[in-house]
Amino acid sequence: MTGTRGRTRGADFEALVRPHVDHLYRMAFRFTGRREDAEDLVQELLVKLYPRREELAAVEQLRPWLTRVLYRQFVDDYRKRSRMQLVSGGDEHGEPGADPGFDHLASEDPGPETGAGAGFARERLQQALGRLSREHRAVLVLHDVEGYTLVELSEILEVPTGTLKSRLHRARARLRELLGGSGAAEPFAADSRVGE
Repeated sequence: MTGTRGRTRGADFEALVRPHVDHLYRMAFRFTGRREDAEDLVQELLVKLYPRREELAAVEQLRPWLTRVLYRQFVDDYRKRSRMQLVSGGDEHGEPGADPGFDHLASEDPGPETGAGAGFARERLQQALGRLSREHRAVLVLHDVEGYTLVELSEILEVPTGTLKSRLHRARARLRELLGGSGAAEPFAADSRVGE
């Protein structure tokens, strides 16, 4: 009887989270910049959430809730790595002072059919995103790429809307600077953004 109940609970958990796993992985990849780190982050999150499946079932808007929990997990992991870096004097690749998880970005280039120019631009954008602070990267990715409104982001990141507006402005300016100066084109089209 216990085995059947355990399988049912597992199926319930899977039914709740499966529709959101691709979204969570995409967000984790944009936060971390590396496939392996994104997979680890999502797996760690799901393992931590499994015992809380009753709480998950009661959440009305599950995707924003999961995004908030994923972001908190990312921040916690970042802080742990930063503390470990201070102790060891470098990142896992042995480079002193390197920002863990941000300087060694994997390319998302799917192959030659995309074209060399598009692959280069995407890789350059991913590298520039990786050089932003974690706060700037989060607000830029969640707002300009994923389309969350500032009101939604205020709930997800637990930051006042005014602070988010300022952070978003600074993140965009820094990204333009990293991509080639203040006159560079906006990497994310204004008409694709939601809820300024």
